[in-house]
Amino acid sequence: MAETTAGNIESSPNSPLSNISSWPQRAKQYFEELKSEMRKVSWPTWTQVKASTAVVIATVFIFAFYFSLVDIIFGRLIKRLFDAFAK
Repeated sequence: MAETTAGNIESSPNSPLSNISSWPQRAKQYFEELKSEMRKVSWPTWTQVKASTAVVIATVFIFAFYFSLVDIIFGRLIKRLFDAFAK
């Protein structure tokens, strides 16, 4: 049987000790890649942001009105149905 020593654990690429000791390099690499990807992002202009925000707000109000109307209609229909069966 092979015995595990501290030297063997550290040399293994998937061991917990190698993960702990390599985190600064991995963190640095992560942030470098993040910075590189963020440079590739196409950011919207302020005009586009305002226009998109207006569309979202208008859509929310339209849907709120629609669902409140549907709720009122179905509520009245169900009330009439219950009243008809309750007689």
